Amino acid sequence: MTQDELKALVGEAATSYVVAGKVVGVGTGSTVNCFIDALAKMKGRIAGAVSSSVHSTERLRAHGIQVFDANEVELLPVYVDGADEIDHKGNMIKGGGAALTREKILADMSLKFVCIADESKLVHTLGKFPLPIEVIPMAAVHVARRLRGMGVEAVPRLGVVTDNGCQILDVRGLTISDPAGLENEINQWPGVVTVGIFARNKASVCLLGTAKGVQTLTF
Repeated sequence: MTQDELKALVGEAATSYVVAGKVVGVGTGSTVNCFIDALAKMKGRIAGAVSSSVHSTERLRAHGIQVFDANEVELLPVYVDGADEIDHKGNMIKGGGAALTREKILADMSLKFVCIADESKLVHTLGKFPLPIEVIPMAAVHVARRLRGMGVEAVPRLGVVTDNGCQILDVRGLTISDPAGLENEINQWPGVVTVGIFARNKASVCLLGTAKGVQTLTF
């Protein structure tokens, strides 16, 4: 199966976790686009959605799905999103689509995080994928300098401004053996909006697209 076929497979499978009559949290990215398209087939059975990006909001509305502001919703039964990397404990790197802050907010509002990904995203140790960090513009050079002091490379993602009006630093050269510890450390640095390590808000379930079908990992 192609990567696109695997994404469509897990996007369809994720609809089984959607709670009828409730608002569903929707992430961002190419795999999530497949979930949104599958969700459109059952839009009459849900109250609507909360989205982590302008792009996903536009796609949801194009399908006739009502999109709520996060401040209008107290709790989400389930949040469905992809990952750039996920380990065997459910920790993830996210932010390849520059929506990490809003994704982390929705994950924190949710009772269950359903990660949808193809099998290439499953790793033993996080870090091969560049770690995104969202920073306010005036702090970008300072935060990059601090990261270089740790012996890693931090490069601004050129031409990218997040939906929050901030910048993204992509960090290469990390081997993340303690995801929760590193997440907590970087999140405390002045100027950091959030880091793309999802350990505190890790996945509850991962629907992994494989050549043999959808594999379900529970954490």
